[in-house]
Amino acid sequence: MDERLQKLIARAGIASRRTAEKLILAGEVTVNGKIVTELGSKADPERDTIKVSGRLVRFPEQKTYLLLNKPSGCVATMSDPEGRRTVRDLVRGVPGHVFPVGRLEYHAEGLLLLTSDGELADRLMRGSHLPQTYWLKVKGALSVAELRDLAAKTGARLRIVKPGPNPWYEASITEARRDALRNGLFRMGHPVERIRRVRLANLELGKLAPGEYRHLTVGEVAALARAAAKSGEAAIKRSGQRHRTRRAS
Repeated sequence: MDERLQKLIARAGIASRRTAEKLILAGEVTVNGKIVTELGSKADPERDTIKVSGRLVRFPEQKTYLLLNKPSGCVATMSDPEGRRTVRDLVRGVPGHVFPVGRLEYHAEGLLLLTSDGELADRLMRGSHLPQTYWLKVKGALSVAELRDLAAKTGARLRIVKPGPNPWYEASITEARRDALRNGLFRMGHPVERIRRVRLANLELGKLAPGEYRHLTVGEVAALARAAAKSGEAAIKRSGQRHRTRRAS
């Protein structure tokens, strides 16, 4: 049965649907030897030969889901033109093609999801309002007034988890608001010295050492899919509310 190319590429675990669209537009996708650049193009995975960047697209029966503790000084991609260490170096030997979901900067640490499930990855990346928990080591302790101001401006409520001259704070916030929190702390004179993601939706980093990974359980995958669906529904509702507000004004 014919399906959209970007959906097939995502299902094969090569990339998320959004990235697959970019590959198609860039002329990196061929069907039966012919370059396809139209996003509405379809193919039959059982009949057609589909290649991405010259590599044959295969459809594995079993999908892979990994929870990695990304260390600082590692790029959250599978390759890097600057030659820096990537998460591919940490998951060598894992069968199938996995790729990271979401954004975790070079110097950031902690929970990073990798999967070969392109469809779930696409839903998760569209759901940028998934709840996430970070630990942040900042310069100097925050006053009560500063904590209150941050909560009002970013929605993040911080609590100390490791006291000291430069304490660690825990903050539960969506990925969409993470940069706003970091910028707010910088403007207050409390720049973030280290940041570690310890929770994403239902997933917890736990006691994994930096550079280690584990496979998700069936229950964790199901709960993650439900969280992605819930976040997507909330995003649609927010979009509708904004549309109604604009029309009213």
